Amino acid sequence: MAPVLETLSDLVRINSINSSYEGGPGEAAVAAYVRRFFEQRGIEVREQEVFPGRNNVIARIPGRDASRRIVLEAHMDTVSVKGMTMDPFDPIIRDGRLHGRGSVDDKAGLAAMMHAAADIHASGEPPPCEVWMAAVVDEEYSFRGVVKLCADLKADAAIVAEPTEMRCVIASKGCVRWRIRTRGRAAHSAKPHLGINAITAMARIVLALQEDHERLARVPHALLGPGTCNVGVIHGGVQVNFVPDEAVIEIDRRLLPGEEVDDVLAHYQSILNDLATSHPGLVAEMEKPMLQDWPFQTGEDTALVALSREILGEMSHDDAVCGVPFCSDASKFARLGIPTILFGPGSIDQAHAAVEYVECAQVEEALDFYTRVLGRFGA
Repeated sequence: MAPVLETLSDLVRINSINSSYEGGPGEAAVAAYVRRFFEQRGIEVREQEVFPGRNNVIARIPGRDASRRIVLEAHMDTVSVKGMTMDPFDPIIRDGRLHGRGSVDDKAGLAAMMHAAADIHASGEPPPCEVWMAAVVDEEYSFRGVVKLCADLKADAAIVAEPTEMRCVIASKGCVRWRIRTRGRAAHSAKPHLGINAITAMARIVLALQEDHERLARVPHALLGPGTCNVGVIHGGVQVNFVPDEAVIEIDRRLLPGEEVDDVLAHYQSILNDLATSHPGLVAEMEKPMLQDWPFQTGEDTALVALSREILGEMSHDDAVCGVPFCSDASKFARLGIPTILFGPGSIDQAHAAVEYVECAQVEEALDFYTRVLGRFGA
């Protein structure tokens, strides 16, 4: 078995479910493994506390130009194993695929990046610029690991490992999730005129949102398609013979590059304001976002994108740039003005799935790609 696949197998065996999920132990055991991996190879490595007992691990390889830096970044946490129809921590290889929770999201990319950094170090030839390989916590819940990493970061480029099927991803959608709550007045269902039905008010809001959402489909992004909005959760009422005095919906809005969270939320507030004007008695309030992440887009003319496409062409892979609809750590680098791409082995379709796996050949090819980038970026 190739060394990178042995490392991936070791990583999959370690339960690193995000501790914000029920029963999750967190990333500490994986962080200890990553640290030992670099220490055993004589590579400078340190930990960065994000939460008590949950640390980012950062390895550093000096480059010929100490004023420049490229960052490789992958996350160590996984989602829950609920609903899986296989042993989540038994990295069986079958039909050229390595199975297990986290195999594709994100331990395949993590293993490939670890070995790329190790191979560059072992070559004895310093890379053109300084290399950081950062293994971070909490990507699957609230992105606090990468936020901590980026607090004082200066870099000239960043590659974030996510399953992109070996495609160079230069754009992704952002996301904001929040609740809208309607207030009514409770009454007996035999005399509903004595109450104010919060569910009826919410129904008006949902229909208004649906009408507004159809507008999004008419303005697609070249790489990402249109922005989207989904009402994914609704709660209301106590029992059938009450007029409900409260109802709540939860909304997931996917943002396109150029959209800002505050502007988007202000737009939805204006919809509620208009409804309150046209329907006296409708009382609705928007709560603070439960989650927000920015979209990002890196220019095709940046040095990192140009080099990545050149290398993919050399490897006989598709060298066209593309976009993805999911969020990741990449947007936090991009917000700092750091040219950033997403790149990694496997498909997002297998992430979080009942049967999660990654193509072994792609893991080895990703290692080759990362190593070539490190050996040439900034030259």
